[in-house]
Formats: sequence, C-alpha cells, structure tokens
Amino acid sequence: MTTADLLHETFSALTANKVRTALTMLGIVIGISSVIIMVSIGQGAQASIQSSIQAIGSNLIIVSPGATRSLGYGASTGRGASHTLTTDDVAAIQAQVQNLDAVSPEIAGRYQVTAKGTNTNTSVTGVEPAYTTVHNVTVSDGVFITDQDVASRNKVAVIGPTTATDLFGTNEPVGQTLVVNGLQFRVIGVTQSKGSGGFGNQDDQIYIPFTDAQLFLIGDSTYVTSLSLSASDSNVMTQVQNDITSLLLARHRISNPANADFNVLNQASIVSAASSVTGTFTILLGAVAGISLLVGGIGIMNMMLTTVTERTREIGLRKAIGAKRHDINTQFLTEAVSLTLIGGAIGVGLGWLAAYVVTYFGILQTSISMSSVFLAFGVSAAIGIVFGYYPARRASRLNPIEALRYE
Repeated sequence: MTTADLLHETFSALTANKVRTALTMLGIVIGISSVIIMVSIGQGAQASIQSSIQAIGSNLIIVSPGATRSLGYGASTGRGASHTLTTDDVAAIQAQVQNLDAVSPEIAGRYQVTAKGTNTNTSVTGVEPAYTTVHNVTVSDGVFITDQDVASRNKVAVIGPTTATDLFGTNEPVGQTLVVNGLQFRVIGVTQSKGSGGFGNQDDQIYIPFTDAQLFLIGDSTYVTSLSLSASDSNVMTQVQNDITSLLLARHRISNPANADFNVLNQASIVSAASSVTGTFTILLGAVAGISLLVGGIGIMNMMLTTVTERTREIGLRKAIGAKRHDINTQFLTEAVSLTLIGGAIGVGLGWLAAYVVTYFGILQTSISMSSVFLAFGVSAAIGIVFGYYPARRASRLNPIEALRYE
C-alpha cells in the first residue's frame, strides 16, 4: 500500500461518519486546549510574580525584624512584627558591611488618609532619599524626599499614582495637602507607575520623611520596621547577606542562627522560591487538564474498536486479496493518529485564542511558550499511537475467512 493510498483510505474512513469523528475528536480538542490554557496561566503567573519581585529593586537585600514568617510565594519575613531591628543596627551595617550601594531604613504601616473630603486606606512608609536607589523608584511629577526634608522633619509626602487618583481624582496632586494620623502633609511628588504584584500595589503608596514616621507615626526613634539594601553587584549578594547575618547575630548576642530575631533575604532567593512555587502550580494545572486528554484518548480507542467491528468484512476482503498484517495495522493506526493530530491542532488554536482573550480582557496574565505547543502536539501523537495501537493490532490479527463470514 502506497502512502497516497493510505492517506486516501484514512480520509475516506474518517469522513464516512462525520458526526462520530467530530465528537471523538472533540475530546482531544478540549483536552489539548485545556492544557494550553492551564499551562499559559501558570507561566503567566510565574512571569508576573518574577517581574513584580524584580520591580521592587535591583540586587535587593531585605532585613526584617522578628522571627521568620512565611509569605505566600516562598519568601519569609517578620516585617513590623517586633522591635528587634534598631537604627543602631542600621548604622553598624552601613559602617561595617562592604559592597553596598545604598541602605534604606524604612518604617511602614497602613493608615486612613484623607484629603478634601476624600479618603483611602493605604500604606504609609517613612523613607530616606536612598529609597529611590534601592527600590528603583522614579518620580514622574514633582520631586522626591530630600536629605533636608529628613533632617528638618518637613511634613511632605510623595504619593503613588493610584493614591493620587483615589485622593485627588483628576486634579493636580502636587501642592495639595493630605492628612495622615491627624497630621497634614504637603504633596511634593508623584511616583512613576510600577504596577501591583506579590509585594502589594507599589502604586498605592505614600512616602514621608523617615524622621516624621519615627516621631509622628510610631513615636519611637530607636527601631525600624524593615531595612532594604542594594548590593553593588549581583555576584556579591550572597556574601553581603552572610555578612549582614553574622554582624546582626553578634550585635544581638545570638549564638544559634536558628534563634535569630531577624530575617535576611536576598532578591535572588525570593525569585528562586517564587519560581519553584509557580512551577509546581503550573505542573499541577497541566496535570489536571491532562485528565481530559486521557478521557479523549479512551474515546478514540472506543471509536476505533467500533470501526474495526463495523469493517470486519472489509478487513477480511483486504487480507484475502493479499493485504498483509502490517498494512492493516498501519491503516488503522494512521486513522487514530490523524484524529489526534487534527484535534490537537484545533485544540492548540483554541487554547491560544482563549489565553489571548483572558489576557486581553485583564482577567488573568497568561504566557504561551512554544515548548507547551510542541508538547501538546507530541502528546496528541502519543495518544493516537497508544490508544490506537490495540484496535489496529486487533484488526490486523483477524482471520480473513472468519472476517468474510462476519455479518
């Protein structure tokens, strides 16, 4: 049997009962499109979280007070949980730890903020000018907090674009006044939009001078709620992290690191942990969607077994006039693989379209990789071979005389 004959027979067999072929193929279409959508959602979540982590700073190291607490994507912190990180610790790190570009002590909390009859609940962070270097913050309108503002305890504020919209609507925010914890602050700048992510909405923030936060928000000038540092190079981040840990253990007189009353994280470890979690999440989604592929494969086997039964006399006639077992086996196996490949192609197209629609309407962030597309085609072919092999083998083993007698 030539390749042209094989393809012609396959086409004739599949189009002989179009409705049954379409329904059988539907299982593969649904399965493949589900896998594409689920994997794209997982990969999109991974890319979004990694982008959010990278957006909070370059070569970032975060020191937080209190015992380690687990965050949703694998990072841990005791941010704001206790008063174990002091301004003296910050000064010691600045003086004794090498390979640091910038050090940014911070005091953060959530407060009800009002302005001209409007109000919002948002994060208020006391910062120094180094904050912009550590966290890659840029100002789109006005200026950021200066050393003079910190030294003089000027009641000024820099706000994120989301906060600006919530408090002032379409009005120009720079020069306006807002009230935090009963105190008035004059807005001197609006930050460039960075978006929201795993570390919260970075556009919904208010920054005030660090000294103001110490005096007016917490009433204590001896501790900080977190410390962010920017290493001079990504290659020295681990060393800087170890140096900070050793220094703080010595200052806090802690001999066993497991009992540390602080936590030091570097950006690379957070990205790695987040990637691990979202990778597992993607595999889980793909596995759940893969169940529908298994059901589709069983449907193909069922159809092919039915086809073998219906075409028993045809198989007997073919074998009687010289068709070999290999020819019969190849014919039915080709039909099964064709079903899955066509269904797989349609499924990839539908999955791609659905992922695009989900992203376009802002429902979820998705990301389709070519590897997932090739995997889908590979799985389609494998399903056709695995679930088509038994019916094809059964057809090829039919006795031609008994097949010709079959009614």
